[in-house]
Amino acid sequence: MPKMNVSRSLEIKTSPENVYNSLVKMDEWQKWSPWLILEPETKMTVRDDNRFYEWDGKRIGSGNMEVVGEKEFERIDFNLVFLKPWKSQADVTFHLSPSAEGTKVTWVMASSMPFFMFFMKKMMESFVGMDFERGLKLLKDYLEDGEVHSKLEFTGEGRYEGYQYLGLKTSCGMDEIGEAMAKDFSELMTAAEPIKGEVSGAPFTIYHKWNIAKGKVDYTVGVPLKKVPDTIPNGLSLGSLPSTSTYTVTHTGPYHHLGNAWGAQMNLSRSKAYKQNKKMDPFEVYVSDPSTTAPNDLITEIRFPIK
Repeated sequence: MPKMNVSRSLEIKTSPENVYNSLVKMDEWQKWSPWLILEPETKMTVRDDNRFYEWDGKRIGSGNMEVVGEKEFERIDFNLVFLKPWKSQADVTFHLSPSAEGTKVTWVMASSMPFFMFFMKKMMESFVGMDFERGLKLLKDYLEDGEVHSKLEFTGEGRYEGYQYLGLKTSCGMDEIGEAMAKDFSELMTAAEPIKGEVSGAPFTIYHKWNIAKGKVDYTVGVPLKKVPDTIPNGLSLGSLPSTSTYTVTHTGPYHHLGNAWGAQMNLSRSKAYKQNKKMDPFEVYVSDPSTTAPNDLITEIRFPIK
């Protein structure tokens, strides 16, 4: 069967001892797990010795994980078993090492995929890698601040009014998106300044294409218009986001945690919780103004068009 190997690292401002003591206790995983946040109602059962837990969710599937080896404050080994949506097993290890920031935490998984999914190996490694990245950011919040700064509200079905908009389209690497988007919005707002009286509504980003395997993304940042100006500012284009029904997941927290809301939407779509309209691109709406709102209080709507 095709082998799958994933590794991601992040520095956390606390000691290896604190990281170790948290990771080895299974009941603490529910406070920061990148999967449990996608389906909060998932049933989780922890064994009395706190070294084994099992989960059962309607959308994220079911399985169990157990501590099977450890070197105090340096390494923890887990046996991870997936039962649904398909059966598989993985060896998972956390490596902890002192760093300038506190502790470098490296999350590693070695597994194999069902033979019939061999063509998806690279994509699956990318998906799991993104889950690990989300999880390490949540773990960082939890260990540094005592709580995670990413809250999801499954707002559900509703109507998006739709607008004509001024936009700026970009293609970039997924690891560059934060910096690229900040630059794009700065250029967009500067170019739109002469016609700011025609701008109305919260800015947004439309995501046209994700190439997960290659780590690339195409998107357009835009601002809604209440009236189309006589002259379109240089460098911008006029577009239309039509009125449509959407399923919305609302995220509260810093933008670097928005992957949790996107993960929730993709999980909902895959499990057929709604019928996604794939003829329209998903988009996110920035309800809060980041210039006047603290990062932990930022509200963002991730909207998937539905049929």
